[in-house]
Amino acid sequence: MNSLGFDKLEKETRVVVAMSGGVDSSAVAALLTEQGYEVIGITLQLYDHGEMVNKKGACCAGQDIHDARRVAESLSIPHYVLNYENRFKQSVMDDFADSYLAGETPIPCVKCNQSVKFKDLLQTARELGADCMATGHYVQRMQQESRAQMHRAADLTRDQSYFLFATTQEQLDFLRFPLGHLKSKEETRALAARFGLTVADKPDSQDICFVPSGGYAKVVEKLRPGALEPGEIVHVDGRVLGRHDGIINYTVGQRKGLGIGGTVEPLFVVKLDAAKKQVIVGAKEDLLVRQFTLRECNWLDAQQLKEKEVMVKLRSMHPGVKARVHDVGGGRALVELAEPQAAVSPGQACVAYDGDRMIGGGWITAA
Repeated sequence: MNSLGFDKLEKETRVVVAMSGGVDSSAVAALLTEQGYEVIGITLQLYDHGEMVNKKGACCAGQDIHDARRVAESLSIPHYVLNYENRFKQSVMDDFADSYLAGETPIPCVKCNQSVKFKDLLQTARELGADCMATGHYVQRMQQESRAQMHRAADLTRDQSYFLFATTQEQLDFLRFPLGHLKSKEETRALAARFGLTVADKPDSQDICFVPSGGYAKVVEKLRPGALEPGEIVHVDGRVLGRHDGIINYTVGQRKGLGIGGTVEPLFVVKLDAAKKQVIVGAKEDLLVRQFTLRECNWLDAQQLKEKEVMVKLRSMHPGVKARVHDVGGGRALVELAEPQAAVSPGQACVAYDGDRMIGGGWITAA
């Protein structure tokens, strides 16, 4: 067996590497090339950055493609750029805008992995005759007999398993994550530096790729002109406390910048009612939730849910809480938390773990 789990020589194993132009995927391409694999780099053109920021010549996305191409040239591997703009807009950007307008807090990175990278790109890799597709995600893929499992990264501060909860078993069998065992990002940068890659010191991206500087409200307005409507700010007891300029400017759990004054108690956003165009506010204890429902669930091992209590994460940075998850069929589930949690937000993901093993999750719909 070679390091990717195939019973053949490295030079006879074809690997497609999803190259974003960042240090992680570049290091993966370099590492696999050094090990003797037949590596093909693919970079996706997902959106027009200049159009999103209303500035001609803006080069952020273009720079990433350029960086990926330079890395591929330095490694002497073939490199292709695929234009997936239409697919990305339909599957990720439109969903992002519609989710905010529905009073949810979406996670477009999960949708991108679910619909574009691990579906369309993975299919392209198969069509190229690849044995597998490798990415720079920080998760660990472990083989248990004939079944692949996804485990959290060795460096828990960089673990990305939460964002990959929608990965199906068929996809996971085809995927490889060569960086998941590294103890820190510094190891990745040192690896890139050893290979002489120009992106070794490239900063990590902090924003959603198509939302420059975190200005998501402007992006939603651009994608859905005229859909942003004002409404009332209402206390949980029914009192109207003020007005807002659009529910997309608020998130569940928000305390600052509510636009209301004259209240003695600190108030938090408890719920967003898109149908009534209302922002519902209340006291901190009004945020606490013990059970909620999930939709579009994906389970790598549903049997674990029946047999034991699991740990669930309600946000990417959530420390986790014990829970029972009941699969009710139709891609839906009911989650019962061992301890009430605050700011359980529709549109976010609830991801279940058995120790370090990620066993799946779903989208939070209602608390």
